[in-house]
Amino acid sequence: QVQLVESGGGLVQAGGSLRLSCTASGRTFSSYTMAWFRQAPGKEREFVAADSWSTSATYYADSVKGRFTISRDGAKNTVYLQMESLKPEDTAVYYCAGGAYITTRPDTFAYWGQGTQVTVSS
Repeated sequence: QVQLVESGGGLVQAGGSLRLSCTASGRTFSSYTMAWFRQAPGKEREFVAADSWSTSATYYADSVKGRFTISRDGAKNTVYLQMESLKPEDTAVYYCAGGAYITTRPDTFAYWGQGTQVTVSS
């Protein structure tokens, strides 16, 4: 059974940094697109960043471009989201996702983690 497990969330002050990790088990994700999404209370789940194995490219939402960096370690079957210059509006539950296609639509991703809370205080 495929499992994605996120870690690294927490409480941080505005301007601070956090690094989220997502480790996959059950199969290797080296050939998948790995992505991060987030969902704030009362809002829809939104795309944050993606790393495409097939194109070796990374993609970011405009709201995080220049502040967040997605990367992966194939040997550890882990994808990371380095978050810098955090803002209160970044507060959300962050989810790791794995899928076959490079898209920003959450319904196209087959595998999901349980989520990790990120809270940015002003």
